[in-house]
Amino acid sequence: MIRIAVADDHAVVRRGLRQIISEANDLEFAGEAGSADELLTLLRSRPFDLVVLDLTLGVRSGIDLLKHIKSEFPRLPVLILSMHAENLFAIRALRAGASGYMQKEGAEEELLTAIRRIASGRTYVSPAMADQIADDLARGGPQVLLHERLSDREFEIFQLLGAGKSVTEIAHALNLSVKTVSTHRTHILEKTGFTSNAEIVEYVMSHQLR
Repeated sequence: MIRIAVADDHAVVRRGLRQIISEANDLEFAGEAGSADELLTLLRSRPFDLVVLDLTLGVRSGIDLLKHIKSEFPRLPVLILSMHAENLFAIRALRAGASGYMQKEGAEEELLTAIRRIASGRTYVSPAMADQIADDLARGGPQVLLHERLSDREFEIFQLLGAGKSVTEIAHALNLSVKTVSTHRTHILEKTGFTSNAEIVEYVMSHQLR
């Protein structure tokens, strides 16, 4: 049996995943969490074979949490399950240590395929995403979008700025100093060419990054 931990801040989503996983003879829904802290506590309490992780888990960035998981549990595979399109987040998630990425709108069969593939030690992205990666390689590399120029921490702050959060609010949410967040904001503006938070908000909304 493949023992699975599910982390999502929506109880309805966790309930649906429980039902899908529990109906498979080779899979066990072994635990669930609604926040980053709950998930880390759960993973420390007993062994799991795989984590299904929502990319947006409360205030904390899913990428940041993913890195934490891989640092503490380096052999534990993680499948990112997200509402965001693959072309916006999949590569960043894979680089951060995820073993797979799929969108929440995917079919139940795709989820089960992804879980089994990852549990066997392989990587999963959708066929469409695999084709895109192959096409990018054939053209000599992918077209880099503005937000892809940012580091993971800068991207996390970029998303929060795009959600209308102030520098002070972001500093409090991420347990950083206002000066540190302001420095990151300056780097974000330099890398993207934006000149104001309003431009960041417009970009984030148009690219559905929140």
